[in-house]
Amino acid sequence: MNPLAHQHCQPLEGHLPMAAAEVTARLAQAPGWALEAGAIEKRFDFADYHRTIAFVNALAWIAHTEDHHPDLLVSYSRCTVRFNTHSVGGLSINDFICAAKVDALLP
Repeated sequence: MNPLAHQHCQPLEGHLPMAAAEVTARLAQAPGWALEAGAIEKRFDFADYHRTIAFVNALAWIAHTEDHHPDLLVSYSRCTVRFNTHSVGGLSINDFICAAKVDALLP
């Protein structure tokens, strides 16, 4: 399991976004996640709607407990998850922490 999955998000008001080199390094440790228009994004595919919504509900609990909320695009058999940190105007460690926690939901 990614060690980031054991960390917790912190308030980052007033901090700068991650530098491009750090984003690249973090993405190398986040299989399947890609940089898309200033956010990290990953698509998760499922067998049916029930499994998709179960994933969304588990993800919602992570977002609630970490107080870091992604944009979601949900359809019958897939969910695209998109993280960025509005308070820093870009990407932060919080995005990668939550990405690791979301990845840990699935085998």
